[in-house]
Parts: sequence; structure tokens; C-alpha cells
Amino acid sequence: MKASKSNDVLGTVNRGSPAESGLCTLCRADCAGKCETWLASIKGREVLYPRDYGKVTAGADNTTHVGVSYNSVRIQGYNYGSSGLPQGVSNDPDNCTFPGADVTTSFGRTKKIQARMPIMTGALGSTKIAESYWDSFAVGCSLVGVPIVIGENVVGVDRNSRMENGRIVDAPELDRRIQTYMRYFDGHGAVLVQLNVEDGRNRVADYVADKYGGDKVLIELKWGQGAKDIGGEIEVFSLEQALFLKKRGYVVDPDPELSEVQEAFQRGSIKAFARHSRLGFTDFEKYEDIRKNFRNTVEYLRGLGIKGVTLKTGAYGMEALAMAIKLAGENNIDLLTIDGAGGGTGMSPWHMMQSWGVPSILLHSKAYEYTRMLDEKGENVPDLSFAGGFAQEDHIFKAIALGAPYSKLVCMGRALMISGFLGSNIQGVLQPEKKEKIGGNWDKLPKTVSDFGSSPEEIFAGYYDIQKKVGKNEMANIPFGAIAFWTMADKLKAGLQQFMAGSRKFALSEIDRGDLAAGNRETARETGLPFITEAQEEKARQILDS
Repeated sequence: MKASKSNDVLGTVNRGSPAESGLCTLCRADCAGKCETWLASIKGREVLYPRDYGKVTAGADNTTHVGVSYNSVRIQGYNYGSSGLPQGVSNDPDNCTFPGADVTTSFGRTKKIQARMPIMTGALGSTKIAESYWDSFAVGCSLVGVPIVIGENVVGVDRNSRMENGRIVDAPELDRRIQTYMRYFDGHGAVLVQLNVEDGRNRVADYVADKYGGDKVLIELKWGQGAKDIGGEIEVFSLEQALFLKKRGYVVDPDPELSEVQEAFQRGSIKAFARHSRLGFTDFEKYEDIRKNFRNTVEYLRGLGIKGVTLKTGAYGMEALAMAIKLAGENNIDLLTIDGAGGGTGMSPWHMMQSWGVPSILLHSKAYEYTRMLDEKGENVPDLSFAGGFAQEDHIFKAIALGAPYSKLVCMGRALMISGFLGSNIQGVLQPEKKEKIGGNWDKLPKTVSDFGSSPEEIFAGYYDIQKKVGKNEMANIPFGAIAFWTMADKLKAGLQQFMAGSRKFALSEIDRGDLAAGNRETARETGLPFITEAQEEKARQILDS
């Protein structure tokens, strides 16, 4: 079943065509609403329920599944039992209510990271979006207590960064991003700094280790993209910036050093340049080359004092997936993020997003199969994070269950960015002196927002929750985008707790593949999950035969 453009039950509508996640295929920072994630950033857990209570009844339309996707996976509910209750807590119904379900998680082999929810951001790198809305993303993640990833090329594109003798010695934009998150860090969550080919050459990890020590910041190595087979791109609208990036060693398209390109830019027929990163491992021909290089890279990082090292891999085929899992286990990588096709936050080529790589559920199903294979052989295996088109609480439950017990987190890209856009737009209207700095796009509140109020206290359901955490005076320093992020995360948390309680699992670690079933037989074949009417069939017949 394809995601619907509108949901009359929740009162939500997509501005554009919906992707599998339910988000618009093209998500705009200036959007005035109101997809489900957008609305949840204002109303929080209220969006879990049908609107207009007392005047309506509501029924689902998602009961006939076509094709293989996360949408074709059903969550199992049970009519008795309870597991995962805290030690000393009885299974009395008074104790087994959904708000008591524990959604905290942890991951890591050499460095253990605690998180209050099983979500993390995708890589927020050198794109203008990531730079403009960083304060909202970082403060929001820090307050909620979940990891954030500073993506590739942040140092390389920063005009104010300085290089000496081939290595970075000053990186003000990277520093700003790390320090913004750390301002409200309380021991839950983490900052991951991602490295690609250029970041490695610029010795960004050395800079991080020297400035922050090896304990505060994790380093994430990167193999490819979830949405594209080539290096990350941004769009550059200045010839001067394009020339700067070319001199920094990036691939810039078209080549800004060509006289004909410069003339075309000056006359307006070329208005922008695409900056690309390089492909990794082009000089390797076999698995053993990669194995040796990876081991040497991890040893180098740990030699710098970096205690937490993670790996992010894109939607490559089965060989690369097996390499990632095997090498992550061999080298005690703290987290392996596996990004399926269909995601993408930056400037991925459109038809590459449409046609390249392995779709998420197929990739994640194989990831579970391969990880289990190594585990059963007694080999070390990594903690997993699944990425690739997730936005809602049912997505989180399904991804955690599909990869259990190895999956610890769900990596969410575009969904977690929407709250930053929305909050910044609202703040830009209510505090116009900050509009340009925070990336506000509106001159006045649209009706989709003004219907809820005209102040942050009235608009955001999560406002007073944050005030309780940081204090009334500190609220002046909290970006509205972070308030929106908290509010949206609270909806995801409550929805996840409800699914967990329905499955009688009161700790995230108790969720397993038995909590899922396939909505059609094709999905059953590809995922290894039982078809919905065959799940629990043996137990059912035992009851009937007793």
C-alpha cells in the first residue's frame, strides 16, 4: 500500500508526493504544514490519536499489503503476559501500563553509550540546511538525550578553517557544532563526527582528538551513502566558493577553473556548482585489501586516543554488507549503521535515489541474517543501527524487532529535521530580529500554526516539559526548533511505548523478531518472518488439540 497524501483521521496532509516513510519526497524548510511529523512537532503525543474526539469514529485502511516494504510488516500483539519489568516490580496490571515501558537503549563495545530513546540523527554535514538549523537539531537531541552525527566535509567547506602542513589546525564550524550539543549534554546521547576520504586526508580525527580528547566525541567512518552510490554533494552558488573548494581538493562540477565555465557563470547560464566527495577504496581490488586498510584505520584512530569508533555504510549489495558486519565485529566497532535505499537528506541525484541500491527492508533483513550467522559461529558482532526512510513510532518498533537482538537504534534523517525547520520558522516570526540567523522563512504565522496560539508557550505541547528540565530563565536560550524536536520526540516515545505494551514488552531489549509477522507471503520469503496467519500456528493448534 502506498502512503496516502492525506490522513483525515489525524488531520494531516502532505504538501507534495509522499515517500514510503510518509514524508514528502521533497521536504521544504519553509513548509507551512502539515504532514504528521510537522504536526507532531507542535502537538506531540496528541497526534497519536484521531482528531475531533466525541464527534468521530475511525477505522484503518492499512490492512491489504502489496509488495515488500516495512509497510508490509505487521506488529504482533498478545493477550497475556509481561516481560522486561524492572527488578522488584510485580506483573500486577497496575504496574504494566504503557507509560512504564522503558525505551532507553545503549550501544558500544569499547565505549558504552546510553540514550533515552532508540533514535539517532542521520549525518548532518556540509549542507546549508545542516549549518542553518544546527542549533535546533543539536540542542533538541541533547535535551532528549539521543546521539547526533556531524556529517562529512564540515571542516573542508568551512572558509574559516585553517590548514597547516596538510592537516586542519582550526575548525570553527566543527567546534560550534560540537559545543552546541555539549551545552545541555547530561550523559545520555553522544556526538559522532563523520569522516570521508577528504576528512581523512585533512586529518579531522587528529584535530578532534587533540581538542576534545578521545572520550567526548566518537568518530564515524563512512562507506558510501544511503541514497547515492557516489560521494556527498552540496550546491554552491558562488564562483569564489567553487574555486576555494576545488583548491581544497574536492571534485567540483562543472569545473570552475575552466574559462568557458567562468564565462557561462558570469552570463548567468550556469548559476551553481555541485561539490562532490571522492569514492573510497578505488585503489583496492579485493576484500583483504579493505580488511587490512580498515584495521589500520581503526588502530590509527584508537592510537590518537579516540575511544568510540563507528561505521556507516550505504545501500551496497550483499558483499559490502558482509564486509561491514565482519570487519565491524573484528575491530570492536561501537556501532554499525546500515542505510537502506530510499533515504537521503542532501543533494543526492534524483534518479540515483530512485534506482540505486538495496531497499531498506531487504538490506536490514540480510543484515540480521549475516550478523546472526557470525554470532552463531562464536564471532564478535557489532551493535546495529538501521536507517533508510523511517519517520514514525511503528517504523522504530519494526526496525528494532527485525534486527533484534543486534539492533539498538534507528537512524532517522529527514524526519528529525522537520521540527528544526518548523520551530525556526515560528521563532523567526515571533522574534524577527533572529530570523536571518536561525534560518526562519516566514513573515507571519500561517493559519496551520496560529490556530494553536501566538506564543511558544501556547503553540508547543512540550514547552513546559523543557522548562521543567532547564529552568524558566534558561528557556530564553532554547531554540524553538529544539522545543519542536522535543515535542515530536515525545510523540515517538509515547507511540513506541504503546506498541511495546501491546506486545507485552516493557523494556526495549525484550523486543524480538517474534513480535513481527509478514503481511504477505512475498514479504515473509524475503524477511524470514512468518506469514501473519502462520505465526503462532503451532501454539494455536496445541490449544485446540488439548
